[in-house]
Amino acid sequence: MTKVIDFQTDPSKYRHWKVQYEGDVARLVMDVDENGGLFDGYQLKLNSYDLGVDIELADVVQRMRFEHPEVKVVVMQSGKDKVFCAGANIRMLGGAEHAHKVNFCKFTNETRNTFEAAEKDSGQKYVAAVKGSCAGGGYELALACNHIILTDDSSSAVALPEVPLLAVLPGTGGLTRVTDKRKVRRDLADVFCAMEEGVRGKRAKDWKLVDEVVPNSKFDETVAARAKEFADATPTKATKGITLGPIQRTFSENAISYSLVEVELDRAARKATITLNGPDAAVPASMDEVMALGDQSYLLRLAREFDDAILHLRNNEKELGLWVIRSQGDADAVLANEKILLDNDDNWLAHEITQYWKRVLKRVDVTSRSLVALVEHGSCFVGVLAELLWAVDRTYMMEDEFEGDNRPMAKIVMSDSNFGTYPMGNDLTRLETRFLGTPEQVDTLKSHIGEEIEADQANELGLVTYIYDDIDWEDEIRIFMEERASFSPDAMTGMEANLRFAGPETMETRIFGRLTAWQNWIFQRPNAVGKDGALQRYGTGVRGDYNMQRV
Repeated sequence: MTKVIDFQTDPSKYRHWKVQYEGDVARLVMDVDENGGLFDGYQLKLNSYDLGVDIELADVVQRMRFEHPEVKVVVMQSGKDKVFCAGANIRMLGGAEHAHKVNFCKFTNETRNTFEAAEKDSGQKYVAAVKGSCAGGGYELALACNHIILTDDSSSAVALPEVPLLAVLPGTGGLTRVTDKRKVRRDLADVFCAMEEGVRGKRAKDWKLVDEVVPNSKFDETVAARAKEFADATPTKATKGITLGPIQRTFSENAISYSLVEVELDRAARKATITLNGPDAAVPASMDEVMALGDQSYLLRLAREFDDAILHLRNNEKELGLWVIRSQGDADAVLANEKILLDNDDNWLAHEITQYWKRVLKRVDVTSRSLVALVEHGSCFVGVLAELLWAVDRTYMMEDEFEGDNRPMAKIVMSDSNFGTYPMGNDLTRLETRFLGTPEQVDTLKSHIGEEIEADQANELGLVTYIYDDIDWEDEIRIFMEERASFSPDAMTGMEANLRFAGPETMETRIFGRLTAWQNWIFQRPNAVGKDGALQRYGTGVRGDYNMQRV
């Protein structure tokens, strides 16, 4: 039986990371338990990691935002001697099925992006304090930090040896960050990525691979001084956070139930239906009440549950290629909850909740599933939830009254947040991306903020794909879903990934685009994963047997 991967954890369960809080500086120590692999068959030696290690890291980063807003600088370092991190575990990659390898890379990318953006989004700067070997995914951990300090000794080096050793690419954005973020010269990057041993000392600094190179005798002193310097330059936003308690959920054979999210699994039809519900309690009267509610405040609880559902479906229900996204509930109450956050963006918790929604929506954007939203009577696709209508591949909306349906008429309501609060990875809003060829339409839509937009008007404004009345709704939706589920999943992944990110490329879109296309392809090639490929022969002293045709 396939193991179910659970993305919930908490500090009491960590096996691979230790966090020490020292006022406005936190020390994040990677000390991987080599016997703590997510699956059997490999040991996590030399601080190498698998998905389980990264699940813990994602939890650390999330809790740093919500539970420790007083932290201004996070120093990432190793708890092992002579090694910072050896990267993704090769035995794990060699033995994992293709889908797990790619999903693993995607989740690690999302985690790297989250702490990489922490300085801009949350005033938390990540510093990599590198002692020892820092190779592959280990260097990618460092690359996602805002500042890299490397000790100058005979054993400490940074490297991206995936190409010469494994016949694959640095899968968590390594190549992209070297060129786009650190702006390493192309020819030097070519030399660097072809070297198994990596680059150390002054050359690493000269090539822009690190920010500082420090003598070993002064390393700890310099790291502490730099952390203090960065912390002193960062304004204080809060001295006390909230607690993120366990997410409440129950599993049955064909459903997952949360307090605000319901997931129905139809394996015969290869689809999952995700229903996001409106508030189940009175709207808080003030931001003080939201603070008092903590992790039980509506939009934070909904975001956490939706995020968990996305990750569960991605990794444990891979044959459910169509996700149907619905909503039901009091639309006015959803807007009122969001308005409190938008009106109090100078409050650290309000800001963190909206930033979390930005990350959740980005996770939707890059999910390799066919996505459709149904705007039904009684739905609450308003404000932040309306973003989902433009994140999906198609949106269908009920038109006019349906016989026997007494729910409120289907409507969409836009808020100020739809025009800049939740940008995509291409740095455009979803509406700007939707109307890339007619940008004046976005200005037109701004004049409709706060209006209840029913089907005819939504169709006229271009906010939905199709509107159907009582006669056609069920048949048209059924035909679409059956057709979508019959297409090749590979073709769908390629088509959707291309169509969702119109407009300018950014470092983020390039990272995920290269993962979807190049790494997805390379992970299926015999040169990497065949019985005589590099991943299978790694550690044997025998080079992979390559098909030398260029394709």
